[in-house]
Order: sequence, then C-alpha cells, then structure tokens
Amino acid sequence: MSTADNAVDTALNVIAMVSGTDRAKLEPEMELVANLGLDSAKALELLVELEEQLDTEISDEDAAGLDTVGDIIDYVKRVSAQT
Repeated sequence: MSTADNAVDTALNVIAMVSGTDRAKLEPEMELVANLGLDSAKALELLVELEEQLDTEISDEDAAGLDTVGDIIDYVKRVSAQT
C-alpha cells in the first residue's frame, strides 16, 4: 500500500469516527454537513484529528475547500504526494 493509500485509509477512518458513520457507507460525493451532519464543532474536531493522524497542518484556506468526503480524499492524496 502506498503512502497516499495509507493516508486516504487513515482519513476515511477519521471521518467515520468523527461523524459516527460506518466507514463502508462513506462515499466521495457525501457532504460533510448535509450528509454526515457535521456542525462547526464536529468539523473542527475532524480537522484537528486529520492533522494529528496525518502529521500535517491544514491551512484555513485548504480547510474552507473541504466540503465533501471526496474533497478530503483529494486533499490527502495531494499532500501525500508532496512528502
């Protein structure tokens, strides 16, 4: 498994944990707020957990663009490719 695959796997685990959604039911098009029910406190918890688990810092600008599960997957792949 590549570094990017490991990072995506970790990100999906974090999304499932924070949202309380079964990981197997997560789809790229699912919106964090509308489909997974994340409020601002949960969204912040998600960002903090992603930063800790992936050993990275997510800028406010990048965070503002993370609206769906797919956005997070794409971001994680992009960041993993840079390391």
